Amino acid sequence: MLVVHKYGGTSVGNLDRIENVANRVAKAKKAGSDVVVVVSAMSGETNKLVGYAEHFTSTPAKKEMDMLLSSGERVTAALLSIALQSQGVDAVAMSGRQAGIVTDNRHTYARIESIDPTAMQEAINAGKVVIVAGFQGINKDGSVTTLGRGGSDLSAVALAGALQADQCEIYSDVDGIYTTDPRIEPNAKKLDTISYDEMLELSSLGAKVLQNRSVELAKKLNVKLYAKSSFSDNEGTLIIKESNSMEEVLVSGVVLDRNQARVTLRGVSDRPGIAAEIFTKLADANINVDMIIQNVGTDGATNLGFTVPQSEHLNARKIMEGFDHDIEGMDFDEHVCKVSVVGVGMKSHSGVAATAFTTLAKSNINIEMISTSEIKVSMVINDKYGELAIRALHEAYGLDQ
Repeated sequence: MLVVHKYGGTSVGNLDRIENVANRVAKAKKAGSDVVVVVSAMSGETNKLVGYAEHFTSTPAKKEMDMLLSSGERVTAALLSIALQSQGVDAVAMSGRQAGIVTDNRHTYARIESIDPTAMQEAINAGKVVIVAGFQGINKDGSVTTLGRGGSDLSAVALAGALQADQCEIYSDVDGIYTTDPRIEPNAKKLDTISYDEMLELSSLGAKVLQNRSVELAKKLNVKLYAKSSFSDNEGTLIIKESNSMEEVLVSGVVLDRNQARVTLRGVSDRPGIAAEIFTKLADANINVDMIIQNVGTDGATNLGFTVPQSEHLNARKIMEGFDHDIEGMDFDEHVCKVSVVGVGMKSHSGVAATAFTTLAKSNINIEMISTSEIKVSMVINDKYGELAIRALHEAYGLDQ
């Protein structure tokens, strides 16, 4: 059995925790599994390296940042290999380059294009534990690249696919996927299983356990994912293909995303192509637009509203001000959040959205924007009501039972 383990920054945050990871890996190896481990940088290390670069300039070259930031994961990989060897476990550390990970040329946010698993497979065949520095690869020019936020998760899933591993276990400081954030709702329950699509929605809507690009890749490659804790032996949550039994569960989880800002454009010229111009400009600036609402135009003008990540609202404002001849006025509200209800059971059950709206109305919470898909309902509300909304929805759908 071939298993890929991935350990996040908290799990390898200091030498004692790296030793704890070594113990886990050694146990799996001694139980008869072949093990490939993907590691993040030690917690705080990446921020420290960013700080070093910003000592010299606030806009360091992305190519040099990739060279700098990729070192954090290589340090962890080498230390874990040394820790395993000290326990008598044959191990070898590899950089993304040595593991055969080839990406495109986009520095600091590269995408994996191919993986040549030959070197890893040879080491596995020789009985070694392979430890790969996550978050990185090389482009066709031989330059080091990094994969962006959550890149180590992506590395682990991609390697599991390339090696045709039996499963990929993502270890962090939480022991699985919960119906909501237990820090907001103490009655949150851990899920035994969840579908790729549900996990993808939860990840993209603000759940922090798994990065959405890695879930998307796992679905594409049909990699069996487990979300587990590196600090306990509790059973984790299995993320797999959707099954008929999953549709019997109406809602799997509710999630709060505070990283939201609402943009309202008033008196937008109601002409063909204006929406395309606005959203192309935002896309060119790498600003992700989420929910969009446009009113029916009257007297040659319409109103248009959308949400962007809070961290991007100043950039969005600057771009919108460039449309001064097409937009009469604009408002920006950072004091909003998004609450979402997710579940594949929505496909075969009616009334899910109605329950959400009724629940918030009973709590006297006004809904400012609504977005729906086949398996989710998202609502933008005032951020001061975010946690109240999550607790009310969690109870309304019986997720605490």
